[in-house]
Amino acid sequence: MRGSLVIAQQRVGLRDPHDCSDQADDLAILETLFDALVRRGPDGRFRPALAQSWTVSDDARVWTFRLRPNLRFHDGALLDAEAVAFSICRMQRPDIGATLGAPSVWRQYLADAEIAAVDRATVRIALATPIADLLDILVSGYVLPPDLADRADFLKAPVGSGAYRLAEISSDAIRMTANPDWHGGRPAFADLTWRRIAAADDRIAAVASGGADVATRLEPSAPTPAGVRLADYVDPVSIIYMFNCRSGPLQDARIRRALNLGIDRQALIRASVAGAGAPLAGPVSGRHFGAAPGVDAGPDIAGARRLLAEAGFGAGLTLTIDRPTSLPDEAAPLTDALVAQFAHLGVACDVRVHADRVAYAEMVRDKRIGDMCLFDSSPMSFFRVIYEKLDSRRRGAWWQGYADDQVETLLDRARQTADEADRAPIYQTAYRRLTASPPWLYLYNRRRGIGFSGDAFARLQGSAAVRVDGVLDLAAAVRAGTD
Repeated sequence: MRGSLVIAQQRVGLRDPHDCSDQADDLAILETLFDALVRRGPDGRFRPALAQSWTVSDDARVWTFRLRPNLRFHDGALLDAEAVAFSICRMQRPDIGATLGAPSVWRQYLADAEIAAVDRATVRIALATPIADLLDILVSGYVLPPDLADRADFLKAPVGSGAYRLAEISSDAIRMTANPDWHGGRPAFADLTWRRIAAADDRIAAVASGGADVATRLEPSAPTPAGVRLADYVDPVSIIYMFNCRSGPLQDARIRRALNLGIDRQALIRASVAGAGAPLAGPVSGRHFGAAPGVDAGPDIAGARRLLAEAGFGAGLTLTIDRPTSLPDEAAPLTDALVAQFAHLGVACDVRVHADRVAYAEMVRDKRIGDMCLFDSSPMSFFRVIYEKLDSRRRGAWWQGYADDQVETLLDRARQTADEADRAPIYQTAYRRLTASPPWLYLYNRRRGIGFSGDAFARLQGSAAVRVDGVLDLAAAVRAGTD
């Protein structure tokens, strides 16, 4: 193993490993310390991790995982099927799996599942209803030591089974050392240090000065200092405005379609994020499994006006828009630019600004929005997006009244289609339906950068270290042979 690697991030900390997070900085840390049954590969497809193989029944209800031999936690304790079953059962609990504004995310998928250790190396999950995309859930099912996971001080000295183990932790830094017995190979670095540096300019400056080797979540349009290599990637988090489909004018799909048809996404990207974005043509990014994005042809103002007239608003329409002051941080310029574009369609806007981001999320969850609200959509799973946000039968935390029988029928078919090759076109059909009858105003995915020192760029193979979900995957960097 060769030396140290210092990573500068906007946020550095540890949360309960079973909390639901799509924050790339959080996941980068968690996935060096902990393992799940499967890992997400750089292309987004699932690969073996603690499980060396798995099978699924034809109806996608019964999953059986075979563990690798001789697995151990960092403290030397045995990691067997009982530990895996404990961890997945832990995800079933109502007090586990929280995310902003929505508790027990995993319970909605696993609550009625029967989870059993068949023998020391085999785990079986029998679901009450089919979930062909179960790996989208289990990739977050980090396996924890049963005797330690629920201790109040666990996050002060967490024990996992990942490529690196904790050495020191403070509010501003986390240091890890390589796990020489990791099942995935010999880690590439003797130790890692994660440093919290809040400002992007300061993070990239730290790489330029030698104070860090890698800096995450940079603005790709910002100047790059000499000696820093920048890898550009598309963040799969989708920036959207949710439509209120329960009440008001946006119950009419023609108006929702008109608003999507009439906006200039490229101009919005220039106005709000200095051009660092990729137009979003539908409900998920083009990197999601099952996406079928078309080309953003630019605004069709005449077509949008025609649809508004058909819906009875040819003489004009006024909408109430809610927006936060952060998350996304470009909320103000984005909304201002959108209001200006809507004016060309004969649509006036009453904008309500909300400074408290937590209260804003609670307002959205409680379905107290005006006609539209600025939000994002983050799961790297088309299945989860439809199930959690768009299925009118379950009315999840982020559902805003959308209902489409065709989309729900397609979701049911996808849930029980175990073969990935057969399931992908089902989601592609759903994607096209969700563009014809949109639940949201689709805007863009942010482009972001990761800065590397020259040596770190070579050792990590640059952008190859950034997965499709935007996570810097340091556990994937392993060495062969001897040093």
